Amino acid sequence: MNVADSQRVASALERLGYQMTENPEAADVIVLNTCVVRQSAEDKAYGRLHSLRPLKESNPHLVINLMGCLVGIKNAEPLKKRFPFVDVFSPPSDVGPLVAYLTHHESRLSEEKATLERFAMMDGDVVLPRSERGRKVSAFVSAVLGCSHACTFCIIPYRRGVERSRPANDILGEVRSLVAQGVKEITLLGQIVDRYGKDLTDGSSLASLLRLVHDVEGLERIRFLTSHPNYLTDDLLETVAELPKVMPHIEVPVQAGDDEILARMKRGYTAEDYHRLIERIRSQLAGKTPGVSIATDIIVGFPGESEAQFQRTVDLLAELRLDVAHLARYSPRPGTVAARKMEDDVPEEEKMRRFRVLEELQESIAAEINAAYVGKTVEVLFEEKVRGRWKGRTPTNKLVFLESEENLQGKVVPVLITWAGAWSMQATLPPLPQVLSMSSAVSWRA
Repeated sequence: MNVADSQRVASALERLGYQMTENPEAADVIVLNTCVVRQSAEDKAYGRLHSLRPLKESNPHLVINLMGCLVGIKNAEPLKKRFPFVDVFSPPSDVGPLVAYLTHHESRLSEEKATLERFAMMDGDVVLPRSERGRKVSAFVSAVLGCSHACTFCIIPYRRGVERSRPANDILGEVRSLVAQGVKEITLLGQIVDRYGKDLTDGSSLASLLRLVHDVEGLERIRFLTSHPNYLTDDLLETVAELPKVMPHIEVPVQAGDDEILARMKRGYTAEDYHRLIERIRSQLAGKTPGVSIATDIIVGFPGESEAQFQRTVDLLAELRLDVAHLARYSPRPGTVAARKMEDDVPEEEKMRRFRVLEELQESIAAEINAAYVGKTVEVLFEEKVRGRWKGRTPTNKLVFLESEENLQGKVVPVLITWAGAWSMQATLPPLPQVLSMSSAVSWRA
């Protein structure tokens, strides 16, 4: 989500005539876009902010913009007192305050006009930085802003505000704009992306949005994240199964494998509910090529989590054998229900131990799943060259590296998987007859 927000900031600044620089000392404007979903992220944001102060002192005309979840939707006043060298404070996903400051600061723009300016920047017209035009292959597009679900551990609703679905026309405009600038893959974003349209009055849903985006000419692939077990409907799964451009990769967090912990997290489902959902996903997407991959999120060391409860999470992960598990140690976030009403009673050493147990288990599962790709030919969308090798992803979101002197950027190419580990794969271009047999598909996609 922050990547998408930063992309919007870059677009706004490009419109105003600014150009991106890799050198902070040469910048006229510096935007620090922050995340506070974990304590380590918040600490890193504060550290980076402090490091910018000397630049401001040496160049008083430098404009520093603090943006994102650290500012939140109503948290700016304490930050203004603490960091007087910061010129602009912007809530998440909101480029309006920076645009207003840069374009109208001297004329002291009225609040009403600033609000109009802010909404004008959400019209869906995105201009990529010059350095990325024609080179950026995959991009994020926000579909749902904020969240109203309020899990007891999560700070997002307090910092990003209530759930708001962007109008489909704005999203389509952004997608078309990105595709016109060379983007081949779009990932639709939301804290709970499956809830897209529930706050709109026109009957919109994520399934209907996927169909609209699917019709954008020149777009190769569509992904979406993050899903919630309660809102991943059969209609949505049927849409994923039907539409060729929608990739067979589902991110749906479980967070824990114990029902009592899930209830304390206010997740709204049981471990058995989640188990049935995974079976349903695999069944309904069985016809997609090359199969379906599923990713999950898990938090270890939630307040009150006993060893037996943690073991139920281990057992669930071992039984379901998912492709990816994003792991996190519980970190109290001020203002959340868990921080206010629950004791953080699992020692840090024990949280780390549990983290390592799941990490090792998931590594072995992923290695076994990925090993089945060896010797098979799969289509990969290549994004960029990294250390002399092309980097790309399969439809199931597996990371693939390939050595080739050809320019593969932005192309969907069938490759032969020669090696697979838990986190990535290596491939070669298949023998010539196989390439020729698929050449029409490759030409059509390139």
